[in-house]
Amino acid sequence: MKGIKGKYLTLTKGQPREERRRRSRRQLSGVLISAAVFGGVHARGQAVETRDENHAAQLPTAPSAVQRPLMLPGGVRVERERSGAIPLTLDDAIQIALKNNVEIVVRKQQERYVRGQTLTVGNALLPNIEARGYTQAQEIDLAAMGFKPGAVKVPGVVGEFPTIVKVNTTSAQLTLSQQLFNVPAFYLYFAARKAGEAANWATLSARGSVVLATGGLYLKILADEADVGNAEGLVKQDELVYEHAKASRDAGVGINLDVLRAQVQLQNEQQILVRAVNTEAKDKILLNREMGQPAGQELKLLDAVPFADLGTMTVGEAMEVAEVKRKDLRGLEVQLEVAEKARQAVRFERLPTLGVGGYYGVLGETRGLYHGVFAAEGLLSIPVFQEATFRGQREVAAAQVAGLRRQIEGRRGQIEAEIRSSMLDVQTAAELVKVARSSVGLATEALNDATMRFTAGVEDNMPVVRAQTTLTGAQAQMVQAEFQYNYAKLTLARNTGVVETQYRQYLGR
Repeated sequence: MKGIKGKYLTLTKGQPREERRRRSRRQLSGVLISAAVFGGVHARGQAVETRDENHAAQLPTAPSAVQRPLMLPGGVRVERERSGAIPLTLDDAIQIALKNNVEIVVRKQQERYVRGQTLTVGNALLPNIEARGYTQAQEIDLAAMGFKPGAVKVPGVVGEFPTIVKVNTTSAQLTLSQQLFNVPAFYLYFAARKAGEAANWATLSARGSVVLATGGLYLKILADEADVGNAEGLVKQDELVYEHAKASRDAGVGINLDVLRAQVQLQNEQQILVRAVNTEAKDKILLNREMGQPAGQELKLLDAVPFADLGTMTVGEAMEVAEVKRKDLRGLEVQLEVAEKARQAVRFERLPTLGVGGYYGVLGETRGLYHGVFAAEGLLSIPVFQEATFRGQREVAAAQVAGLRRQIEGRRGQIEAEIRSSMLDVQTAAELVKVARSSVGLATEALNDATMRFTAGVEDNMPVVRAQTTLTGAQAQMVQAEFQYNYAKLTLARNTGVVETQYRQYLGR
């Protein structure tokens, strides 16, 4: 029985090791696929610089800003809506978004997934030690197995030989297996490690997109607040014109047409105010969701609209920065390294593999004597005829490498186009801001003159209405121009790959 047991374990020991080898390759395939998905170009196609911890903004310390989130079963975190408005700077908004944005959280978990798969692939190269123990009770029918008691003749033994045998055995073993020579497995492990690096670049790229989206929404809300303020000022001024027109009519020095005209202009400005308030509320909802906060959370923005001229930078200088800082480009380069390692692993599939294994333990009757048992084996595997499989894998690996190289070339061209476009947007927006500010000044002066002439009774209120319409358009254009200028600078920072660490410098803060 001992010999049979030892032989059985020796024959089946090699099969799990081959299975582990195949399983490690399947796991690597999962890692490479994960790298292609997680380490690929981000959906928004943007890159971001690593977070600068030395300039991380402090979160608000007001009691309403430190309320604990709601924790649901399964570890689900739900932020609660806090009472009152949260004071929020641009730095606060970006830091909160980098911490709570759902896309960032998902990317981190995907990176963690790839890291776990990499550890699983690496385990195929390490010694595998396993302790086993079992006890079993068996009842064997020897006659059913073809054993005939009459065929056994033992001198001095009288009586029948039982055909039903009950056996209780217990065994304890320590098994060991180790890959000694497996070149493809080493290359696959190196490829898996690079796949984890590609997933990390994807996370950094997602962070840059979040910074751009959060900063853009913050600037948009500042523009909305400016529109609301301008609309409120015009409504108050129209109310005064309307009251003056009614007083003039009641005094007999004015006409009813002036009253109707002033009332229509007042209602138009009130409609503009309502739309501006609605736009501001909707943009705050978007900012809350980008930061991972409840949609209805009230916000109080503390920063003013930034405006500063951007220093000159040539396209060549910007491309040099982007070559190092663009995370989507770096991610593609790492994916190319992964594909190169995988292709080398396929190339060495034709080499033999060598491994060792065995076990040592004790085996015996449960209530009887035990005896040591062991097995030692070496496994040499040589592929003899798998040419079609090897050629197919080689073609797949070569296609992946060639495709990634083309993607890298195309991405460099796309980066240059994005940088040139962003620079044109910055220059154009800067000129528009200057013209818009001059237009607001001229429109304000024209409105003041028209109001004074109407108040003095020199003219009716038609010039006042026209001047107000002109001022309303000029103010809206100036607010939009300032927003476009700041957002164009943020976009340029993103396209060069430094938006996360240098957005303050680009905005002039």
